[in-house]
Amino acid sequence: MRNFRNVFIGSVLAVGISAPIGALGDNEVSLESLPPVVVKTIPQSGAQNVDPSVGEIRVTFSKDMMTDRMWSWVIYTPEAFPKIVGEVKYLADKRTNVAQVKLRPNSTYAIWFNSPNYRHNAFRDTSNNPAVPYLLVFRTGD
Repeated sequence: MRNFRNVFIGSVLAVGISAPIGALGDNEVSLESLPPVVVKTIPQSGAQNVDPSVGEIRVTFSKDMMTDRMWSWVIYTPEAFPKIVGEVKYLADKRTNVAQVKLRPNSTYAIWFNSPNYRHNAFRDTSNNPAVPYLLVFRTGD
């Protein structure tokens, strides 16, 4: 059986047929078989007027992750990447990755968690599945 996939191309919705996902021999779609996804960020993506004194950025995934130095905070542009001032680490929940940062006022930040071109995809679940790339974008206030 084949999977149907919706793909947005401009303002047109195209429906196509795709091969089974990854190594799913039986095409089962489940939380366990699909890759992890970002479920929450602090600050929230799209936020404006974020307090520049916020001292950390957090990203939380849908599944337990490999936590032994396994992360990919990827630069969108050097100007839009926050200055990381401490060690990047996971919290005890094994799903939330945190970086201590220094933010500038009136600045827009853009950070990929895993890379869309898969060169940097170290955010991985405990089954070694890379997380779906996610772009966090926010702007600080005065």
